[in-house]
Amino acid sequence: MKFVVLTLFPDMIRQAVSHSVLGKAVEKGIISVEAVDIRDYANNKHNTVDDYPFGGGAGMVMQAPPVFDCYQDVTSRLVSPAAPVVFMTPAGRTLSQPVVRELAEHEEIILLCGHYEGIDQRVLDEIVTDEISIGDYVLTGGELAALVVMDSVSRMVEGVLGN
Repeated sequence: MKFVVLTLFPDMIRQAVSHSVLGKAVEKGIISVEAVDIRDYANNKHNTVDDYPFGGGAGMVMQAPPVFDCYQDVTSRLVSPAAPVVFMTPAGRTLSQPVVRELAEHEEIILLCGHYEGIDQRVLDEIVTDEISIGDYVLTGGELAALVVMDSVSRMVEGVLGN
């Protein structure tokens, strides 16, 4: 099982998956986790990835071009170019054990972590295949939710847990 996390805070993912059951599964090569920094795909000198919403409104949203470029680079390296792209959002379907089992059927999963007030709608329309929520509340970003998904899905992968 391979998880690819598209995020603005890759170290948050890398540090968390280096411990406990996930860390042991990574060490054994049963799962792999790649945290990709979306800022590396920004095409401006300050690596800015946020902008005002196109239709107006409060707050900032993540721009589409850096996310699209990051996604294209990642999918060019995957075994399955049809890997699901899961956007972590409180507006998504609630994570449950049946959803976890469904996700565990894939060899590779891309987890997209939003920040600010959200993400450009074009990203959701063009590359996101599923939107998942870990509960009826709002976090500052999708990284913690992505870690919950990785932890719960990893438990379904043979060899991750003992007996």
